[in-house]
Amino acid sequence: MAHDEHDRSDEHPQAPWWWGVGPVGAALLIVTGIGWALWAFLGSGTADGPMAGYQASKVVAIGLVLLGAAVLERLRSRRSRAQEAEDAQTP
Repeated sequence: MAHDEHDRSDEHPQAPWWWGVGPVGAALLIVTGIGWALWAFLGSGTADGPMAGYQASKVVAIGLVLLGAAVLERLRSRRSRAQEAEDAQTP
């Protein structure tokens, strides 16, 4: 798996910071972003609250996109494996 991540970074040398975090990292981004947004809007008490909330919502959005892409990739690979097995069974 480490080799696969290394290959991905070679393909995209100027990748953004969130490139290749995987589904667990995406879930952590979502949770962190929600916590940051709640802190910004409810508990920070600073004038920067709305801007911090905006930044936190961007982190949540990135996490949701990454998680959705990981789920779709898994479903597609499962479907292709099932199709290959079906093709192997039919003469």
